[in-house]
Amino acid sequence: MTPQQAEPDHGPTLDRALDLVRFLRARCSWDAAQTPDTLVPYLLEEAHEVAEAITRKDDADLADEMGDLLLNLAFQVVLAEERGTFTAESVVRGLEAKMRRRHPHLYGAGPAEPWEALKARERATAAPGEDAPSILHGLARGLDPLSRAQRIQERVSAVGFDWADARGAFQKVAEELEEVREALEAEPSPALEEELGDLLFAVVNLTRLSGGHAMRALQRANTKFSGRFEALEALARERGLSLEQETLEVLDGLWDEVKRRERI
Repeated sequence: MTPQQAEPDHGPTLDRALDLVRFLRARCSWDAAQTPDTLVPYLLEEAHEVAEAITRKDDADLADEMGDLLLNLAFQVVLAEERGTFTAESVVRGLEAKMRRRHPHLYGAGPAEPWEALKARERATAAPGEDAPSILHGLARGLDPLSRAQRIQERVSAVGFDWADARGAFQKVAEELEEVREALEAEPSPALEEELGDLLFAVVNLTRLSGGHAMRALQRANTKFSGRFEALEALARERGLSLEQETLEVLDGLWDEVKRRERI
């Protein structure tokens, strides 16, 4: 393959990405030295950068970050080809078969079913003589705790272990909040962190049953708070104030002013 062949102007996009990785593996010592394990940190980093670009609604950055993520995916496929374990074709065939199973109503294979119920049935398939795996089996270990809580709740909901609606989840949040209050008053309280964990788990449930996703909700809250605090810092500089030297009352006043300006 020549350098020109590494960057073709036509052909299937995935094939071009795979050819690019093969070209790099053959000619760059760093790329040639990589293994599936060494590339995991980069894969995770690029996935987070894609998510961040989506959250910021920065399409130009999103396109660039998706290219980096595609490179990492192509790298894993090429490494698998070198090991003789799977190919891009087998990955896509597996994806097509899975989507057909999970969308029976679109392929004439049966009525529509909830996504999690279909996945639960797939996970329940066990070899003869073996117990079916837990409903919670297979959750990615690397998930952040907030996303893992949401996925746990989605999994158990698929078998009917769930509140009827968000009102039940809201009552559970109120119950857990009261238990946190009691733990706070019982100083010292070794149970406080556990109660706070229960409260966070209940809030994730409320967010899910209200139609949201806990991770997205917290991301938006982080973004909103950061933007307001940066505006507070700018306002303080305009007035010659030092945040470290001002009272909480003054800082609260600046915060309220920033919020009022947002509404104008």
